[in-house]
Amino acid sequence: MLLVVAAFIVAFVLLLYMISPLISPKPLKLNGAHVVVTGGSSGIGKCIAVECYRQGAFITLVARDEVKLLQAKKEVEKFAINDKQVVLCISVDVSSDYSQVESVIKQAQEKLGPVDMLVNCAGTSISGKFEDVEVDRFKKLMEVNYLGSVYPTRAVITTMKERRMGRIMFVSSQAGQIGLFGYTAYSPSKFALRGLAESLQMEIKPYNIYVTVAYPPDTDTPGLAEENKTKPLETKLIAETSGVCQPDQVAKIIVRDAIVTMGLFRTIALFYLGSFDSIVRRCMIQREQSKAADKRE
Repeated sequence: MLLVVAAFIVAFVLLLYMISPLISPKPLKLNGAHVVVTGGSSGIGKCIAVECYRQGAFITLVARDEVKLLQAKKEVEKFAINDKQVVLCISVDVSSDYSQVESVIKQAQEKLGPVDMLVNCAGTSISGKFEDVEVDRFKKLMEVNYLGSVYPTRAVITTMKERRMGRIMFVSSQAGQIGLFGYTAYSPSKFALRGLAESLQMEIKPYNIYVTVAYPPDTDTPGLAEENKTKPLETKLIAETSGVCQPDQVAKIIVRDAIVTMGLFRTIALFYLGSFDSIVRRCMIQREQSKAADKRE
């Protein structure tokens, strides 16, 4: 009996996976698209910018360190495929003040056009035993890793809804899927991105805007090198079981998933999200009809 149930579950998952291309969003063409990458001055963010630029996108790099931004700009520009492409640099802390973030996103859109894809890659990490982590670091990580994604997303969402198109990517972590020793401050800030992404997706799907969450493993970046300086032994041993990935390979997968596929998890989630989506879409249509009626009166 258990084998029959297991076989049914496997068959069901495979069926959903096979039909997902039929109900996935139309692939986003990066050639000529405006892509904003927060945390784009180094690591995965910079590699994502390179991957999009080599496919013809216009790039806005957002980060705090202006010197690193200018260096990243030079590196990204090497991969241009035409002479029309532009790399714009904006120095701002995406986690500190929403009005500042809104202002710089507006500047970027005035120069390079509406944002077609936003990649929320700004983030920081700290590891240590719960009682050894300074209390203010819990707040800091939530500000950078969570609010640092909320603010840029809030700044682009209205225009995306007006245009009825867009992609939003949240870069979480494997520690955002499972809580690990030494990550009592880091993991919750990355777990929060999943809740934000899934709730937001239900709101904006009727507007042809799609959200993707990436859960990369440990990746060879300056951030990881800094984190390793204070990482507890137990955390190091756990990390060694999965190895370290290269940022350019991680970036290719993230960009591919953002512009082409839904991923297996979201495919399975279609089973129960379908009915919820129909409710949201029906409410949206009713509101628009009501607004139209009010204008006629």
